[in-house]
Amino acid sequence: MKTLYYRISKYLSRLEDRIAFYPTLLGLTGVILAFLVYYIESKGISSDLEESIPGLLINDIATARLILATFIGGLISIMVFSFSMVMILLNNASRNFSPRVLPGIISNRRHQIVLGVFVGNLLFFIFVLISIDPRGDEYQLPGFSVLLSIIGMIFSLAMFVFFIHSVSQEIQVENVMKRVFFTSRRRLVSLLEDEEPESHKFENTDDWHDIKTEESGYLQAISLNSILRTAVEHNYKLSILPIKGDYVFKGDILCKVNRILDEEEISELYSNFIFSSDERVEENYVLGFKQITEIAVKAMSPGINDPGTCINAIDYLTELFILRMKKNDESYLQHEDQLIVKLRTADFKVILYSVMASLRTYATHDIIIVNKLFSMLKVLLLSTEILTEKYRLAVMMEIENLYQDALKSIENERDIKVFENKLESLKALVKY
Repeated sequence: MKTLYYRISKYLSRLEDRIAFYPTLLGLTGVILAFLVYYIESKGISSDLEESIPGLLINDIATARLILATFIGGLISIMVFSFSMVMILLNNASRNFSPRVLPGIISNRRHQIVLGVFVGNLLFFIFVLISIDPRGDEYQLPGFSVLLSIIGMIFSLAMFVFFIHSVSQEIQVENVMKRVFFTSRRRLVSLLEDEEPESHKFENTDDWHDIKTEESGYLQAISLNSILRTAVEHNYKLSILPIKGDYVFKGDILCKVNRILDEEEISELYSNFIFSSDERVEENYVLGFKQITEIAVKAMSPGINDPGTCINAIDYLTELFILRMKKNDESYLQHEDQLIVKLRTADFKVILYSVMASLRTYATHDIIIVNKLFSMLKVLLLSTEILTEKYRLAVMMEIENLYQDALKSIENERDIKVFENKLESLKALVKY
């Protein structure tokens, strides 16, 4: 039951990220509100309000129809402009930053809600316009509905101003990187809080039985609590081989189990793994490293040539790496001081190499960026948060790689001498 709830919550979360979700929901709300107001109008609310506050109601049919028609035409123009702005935003983000950041921009709930308000008000205006009786009977004129339409249009204009401000902020690369950084950091902090300390070594799994995947896709999420509960209930241990976020092909080994499982047990175990065709930073912090690195690389391309953005990206990467060094490359789930489930996570060495390989390939021609990379690696090397010595060796290896690539790209002897001094000083700080 918990697994079903977990899958439903994940599906609803992905549904919310679709750009049409809130516009559709608020559009239906506008239609429902129109029928609700029509019902209230049938009870004579307009005639009652006209007696108490006559100055706020419009009692002329031609004027009411003209106002509503103007609102409908104006709101359609605002919607076209707003949707065009969203498409421009997505196009610029894909061209100047990275296509990987598009899901995060599309899932911006502020923009979805603004577009939904426009759709909901437009449908409300249309139904109110239709409800106006052309016979001219003043009691058939929905004055209360027209008043609500005026209020709704004023609110739509306020939302439009907010939308323009939000889009202008969203398109700035600093805000894009900041959003990716904070999302990745939240995910890392969450994993660190849930990580169980390794009380003893996990047993050898070479002779364990294989459980293979039944579909292809990104391993987006794993219901760990449900897996632990199921493993304890059926008295078996397992080791999950793919790293969350990896693309798994049908027939690949999903996990190893210490005993043979029947079909019902395999089906129950397999239901805890969720596959998807896309990747999400909220579920996989490694994607945050990739996105920020791609933004940095794109900033150093000849067409953009923005070293400042690359430097900001390196600062964000430094903070994420410091946080990542607190985490083990393997995680475990335990029950009553006994390790039950073994999980693989993306190795620190692999993440660091992937980031540095991209930056070394495209940014070592810039002396400022090379210096910044040396500074980042120095901070990681001397960090008090470093968990194991192998992390320190991985950092030192990347310092050597950066030095070798810098020598190939930079010819000035003084610059080369500076880099040689940096390398020697870093070697002197640690035992290598």
